Amino acid sequence: MASLFPKTLLASRSLSLLPHLARVHHSLSALRTMSTGSTQRVFQLKVDPLTGNSEWVVIEEDEEESFAQKFQQPLLATTSYLDMLNDSRRNRAFREAIEKTITKPCHVLDIGAGTGLLSMMTARAMGSGDSIAPCGSKGMITACESYLPMVKLMKKVIRLNKMEGNIKIINKRSDELKVGVDIPSRADVLVSEILDSELLGEGLIPTLQHAHDMLLVENPLTVPYRATTYGQLVESRFLSQLHDLRNNEASVSDGIHLIPPGLDSVLSIKYQQYAMHCNPLREEIKLLSEPFKVFEFEFSKRPESHGETELWIKANNDGRLHAVISWWVLQLDQEGTIYYSTAPRWIDLPTIISSVDWCDHWKQCVWFVPGDGISTFKGDTICLHAIHTDTKILYNLTNQIPRTEVSQHRLSDADLPIVLSPERIAIYGDGEWRLSMLKSVESVLQGKDCSLCLVADDSIFLPLLVAHLSKTSHVISLFPGLGSKGLQYLLAVSQENGLSRHRIEVLGKRAKHLTMRDTHKKKADLLIAEPFYYGHDSMLPWENLRFWKDRTTLDSILSEDAVIIPSKGLLKACAMSLPDFWKSRCCLSKIEGFEHSVVNTTLGACGYLPESEEAPCLPFFVWQSGGYEELSETFAVMEFDFSKQIDLCQGKSQVKFTKMGLCHGFVLWIDWVMDLQNTIVVSTGPDKRYWKQGIKLLATPRAVGPQDSRNVGECCSAVLEASFDPSNGGLKIVLDFL
Repeated sequence: MASLFPKTLLASRSLSLLPHLARVHHSLSALRTMSTGSTQRVFQLKVDPLTGNSEWVVIEEDEEESFAQKFQQPLLATTSYLDMLNDSRRNRAFREAIEKTITKPCHVLDIGAGTGLLSMMTARAMGSGDSIAPCGSKGMITACESYLPMVKLMKKVIRLNKMEGNIKIINKRSDELKVGVDIPSRADVLVSEILDSELLGEGLIPTLQHAHDMLLVENPLTVPYRATTYGQLVESRFLSQLHDLRNNEASVSDGIHLIPPGLDSVLSIKYQQYAMHCNPLREEIKLLSEPFKVFEFEFSKRPESHGETELWIKANNDGRLHAVISWWVLQLDQEGTIYYSTAPRWIDLPTIISSVDWCDHWKQCVWFVPGDGISTFKGDTICLHAIHTDTKILYNLTNQIPRTEVSQHRLSDADLPIVLSPERIAIYGDGEWRLSMLKSVESVLQGKDCSLCLVADDSIFLPLLVAHLSKTSHVISLFPGLGSKGLQYLLAVSQENGLSRHRIEVLGKRAKHLTMRDTHKKKADLLIAEPFYYGHDSMLPWENLRFWKDRTTLDSILSEDAVIIPSKGLLKACAMSLPDFWKSRCCLSKIEGFEHSVVNTTLGACGYLPESEEAPCLPFFVWQSGGYEELSETFAVMEFDFSKQIDLCQGKSQVKFTKMGLCHGFVLWIDWVMDLQNTIVVSTGPDKRYWKQGIKLLATPRAVGPQDSRNVGECCSAVLEASFDPSNGGLKIVLDFL
């Protein structure tokens, strides 16, 4: 086991103060937020998953509940707010640090106040015993929060806890606050907690800079006090698959090169540290070094926008260096007695730091070593050059000579034709997936002349594959999300794949805008998709049935005997024990003594939900959901037949439990049947790490077991009913335990 602090406790902490919206997993119903400049309204982007159409929904300051009713699910259900508030270890650490730091009335500024929890802790700390002194000239609390829906929740929480007179709420970004206008004087204390997994990604540095320049007294007290980032060198074949497409596709034999030699820059993963749960990979990770300290930030001091450090790290194992895994440790009090860590579980934490519980609002971060990694031997010294900007941490790595200058960064994301998620890169490099696609297209083309193929989605693989297998086919890619970037990419790689550029055409259109003029008066013989829609990585599995909607819209452009790939979709499900994930999505009651029940509906709480309310389905990588166990056989719920027009679908299946355990919910996904013979199936189930599943949590966990267990109180079977609404892509699920 690696030790985080081999000799002495190096206090560390990192805080990311969010000027906009914290911890939002960009969902279909809450993608972006804009402010009008005044703080009285915001615009929330609402996207229809089946059409790609979007609209801006106006949220007014004087509205109470109507903003939540404008969305098909709770407004903030797919954010990590609920998980953060259910993190008792985090809540306790902040409460203890605030009580230790704030012992008398003073002026406290809470930036990114959220539900007002830290502000209420501060107000209580200023009082004596259980009484709370009213905020006056000597003691006042300013809670700054820019996101209007959260401000509305905070007002409800503070009102419920009878603290309206103790906390002044300001609906602005912190860099919009002005002394003498919004606050009477500079604040003595900064209390804030808006971090991201990398530490800097939510604007920690610029927010602290502005606060020290304009809002805080000299040498203010802060909670937290300090943050330190750490790293560790690892070997992991799985992590290498998430970024090294060029080497991974070299081992497949389909003749397609998504990254031809010499064209490495045409396709890239997002160039940043990638947040993910590394703990499930423990058995697949080989540690190549001890943990090492990278950067340290003290919140009582104005941080610099740019920092560099050069570290010489000794390898303690032979192996191939594929990645740097990083995390941070937070020191909340000045004396160094209260800590919070996001370290992976294989780290030996000092007894002063409590054990790490599973949570989703913070993860570890992974920085991928370019290419196929670096061969490393025990005793080697590896030079790591780390750089931090305002918002990110970057690395350059060599095991040869020290770097005296910062290497030139790669092209920015804006310069690259296509920037994909690591999971999408891994899918395109997966030999089994590519073979399935190859066989699917081959089965269609055998003995058939395909003159026109439409690629309905944003797949970059399928246009090249069809053109490669059929020398007579003209391929039109709609690329509804990629658009001109897709065209730029195909132009760059077509010739390297032995294809003339005129054989593949890119329209950059949605299906509803396509006409026979676009297809040169021809009808398509083949309509194909993976399906994959660019920019919709957080979709629920059945929201990729947008392909079915597109197929219906394009019906007049398809020939009578046109082949549709995939030919059908199967909604699959499995009952599971998900204790960590269920705990993170529980309804809130009191948090460190402060009532929070009024936020449950908006935050999409699931566990302990009243029977009259329905829990949302959540998109998630089940393999990253903490502890989980399958309790039933996998079963089919319903079938979607793409040879027909999109329509209402219903299904009903009996669930037979195969193991004893506590069932916390059901996991659902789509299996895509890629051929007419039903022999080629691409599954996106829990054992497939590159796809998210949908998780439907129970309000109350149920003890279950197989029929022959006969234990009192156990359910032996259940019935799951589901209905798919083609008007909005919604899936309604009803469960009945027998």
